[in-house]
Amino acid sequence: MILHVTGDFPDPIAANKTEVIRRLLDLTSDRFGHRVISINRASPTASGPFGVIASQPVTRRISFDHGEAWEYTAPPLGILHRMMLRRLGAQLLHEIEALRPGLLWAHKLTIEGLAVAYAARENQLPYGITIQGNTDLKILLARPDLRREFARIFHEAAAVVSFAPWSLERVENLLGKRSGGVRIIPCPTDLDHARPSAASGSGLVTMFHLANARGKNLAGIAGASRLLARGSKAPPIAVIGGGSDKDLASALKETRGAANISFEGALSRNKVADRLNRASAFVMPSKRETFGLSFIEALFAGLPIIYPKGAAIDGFFDEHPFAIGVDPRDRTAIAHAMDDVLEQEKDLKQKVAEWQASAHAKQFTRPEIATQFASVLDRALNAQ
Repeated sequence: MILHVTGDFPDPIAANKTEVIRRLLDLTSDRFGHRVISINRASPTASGPFGVIASQPVTRRISFDHGEAWEYTAPPLGILHRMMLRRLGAQLLHEIEALRPGLLWAHKLTIEGLAVAYAARENQLPYGITIQGNTDLKILLARPDLRREFARIFHEAAAVVSFAPWSLERVENLLGKRSGGVRIIPCPTDLDHARPSAASGSGLVTMFHLANARGKNLAGIAGASRLLARGSKAPPIAVIGGGSDKDLASALKETRGAANISFEGALSRNKVADRLNRASAFVMPSKRETFGLSFIEALFAGLPIIYPKGAAIDGFFDEHPFAIGVDPRDRTAIAHAMDDVLEQEKDLKQKVAEWQASAHAKQFTRPEIATQFASVLDRALNAQ
């Protein structure tokens, strides 16, 4: 049995988390017994840091179908970061004693990794790490005082998985190159069936929850659109994604003066591929992005994509002209990419269609992701 510790798993305490880790485990549940400790940080009350230290590390536990949801108290902004997660690791010792797992897995290096590595060392168990570029790089850069500890966790892991090439490269630049096993495994999506797209689509499309508009760089898209409008070349841009009235009001403010941008609201999963398929190209120059499943979903729907350099899917498509990387801070570069992808739409969509039938595309499908992840877990389980 494998005991997973993750802060990115839908649970009874926080149901709206990303489905990526859940999908990974479900894809391999026929080969492994998985149990999840889904962690949720809560800010302390007014008792201050001494009250936090004196309190129990886990203040709430709720069972659910994949394991247990835990709520633990820790200050915001990384205060007492190592101490609080070590305490969480001490709590894991009781679970390990009861469950007798053969492997522990931390689904981020710089958060879950601190707890899991401590518990694994105390029990002489192998452990694995998932690199999630957005959070892990943010903490690695913000906490140079903990970098030696993170390096030890990284290098002593029985296995490491990174969701993208760029995040592994940057972690290794900071912590040193691993001599042990490392595997780059993309995030799985349910929209991984290839569909050809019409040579001429209905304009550009982007997709995100409106609460995330700032991080997804809606302002950058709008700014690039305004630049194209000066030459009467601004294409229609559809934003797919729901949100509250407040989220929509904020998004409308970001796009003020860009009349070509429309908001189409949330779509059910069975309608997303159809809507993407009707567009000319997908654009999302996010400011921060660990992977960005929407890019892969757009490619399988037949669209060329515009993505942020140094994040998201960077490193997967360097040799493919239908994937255009841009500096998300450079609205002129975003505008040029929009213009180029529309001018070359027919040719780029043909190249996407050729890619869809290739071995390179296969690595982004659920069966192949399941095979790769299972191989990593097998090796780590035998790393005693």
